[in-house]
Amino acid sequence: MCLILLAWQAHPDYPLVVAANRDEFFARPTAVAAFWPDAPQVLAGRDLEAGGTWLGVSREQRFAALTNYRDGTGQLPGARSRGALVADFLAGRESPQAYIETVGERASDYSGFNLFVGDAEHLAYCSNRDEGKVRWLAPGIYGLSNHLLDTPWPKLASAKAAFAAALQTLPLAAPFFTLLADREIVADSHLPETGVPLAWERILSAVFVSSEHYGTRASTLLSRRRDGLITLQERSFGAGATPIGEACARFQSSLMLTGV
Repeated sequence: MCLILLAWQAHPDYPLVVAANRDEFFARPTAVAAFWPDAPQVLAGRDLEAGGTWLGVSREQRFAALTNYRDGTGQLPGARSRGALVADFLAGRESPQAYIETVGERASDYSGFNLFVGDAEHLAYCSNRDEGKVRWLAPGIYGLSNHLLDTPWPKLASAKAAFAAALQTLPLAAPFFTLLADREIVADSHLPETGVPLAWERILSAVFVSSEHYGTRASTLLSRRRDGLITLQERSFGAGATPIGEACARFQSSLMLTGV
């Protein structure tokens, strides 16, 4: 996952709205978003190579999502699967606070990551490239790519502005998928320096990434309505940005809240 736009308690009818693009090698086997046979409360796509996921939600309103941290150093030898950080939270029962503490104890076992975990009432962000800090998010709009939360990379700044505008059109989904499909390449003078070659910095500067072997594999819109109705819509892509499928799941959460 290389781009996550998130509105937390920032809309009167939708306490959680997430629009995200997952970028990955096209050769890596992946299952589209669905309820998992071995964890039927979990709705998420699945990485069939390591078994984890990049973004998902549960019937108990547990939410988690992940991006890698890009610094040009590559994978940590013998590192644990980062996708398990999302999968284990969604399938488990630990509170977000307890889970984040557990992740912090073994954060050095993973290559660089950014992680959101939350439930109906709390949402946290952490990264093992941010000195172990945990941020409990206040109501607002947030953006995450492959650096720390709200790092003002050009594509993140433009995508956050479009996301904020799209929130005003809910329950329409089209404006969110339009912003996730933006293929504009950023001018070299505005590119970040993340340790990868310039040609890759250019390719990765787009909201929707497209190259021969690597690119945006899935665009996802996830929303939770105040009455507990959860909707996940996903569009899948192959090489050359070819659309290869769509998935949509909608369910009423088993967790009912009272109050405002």
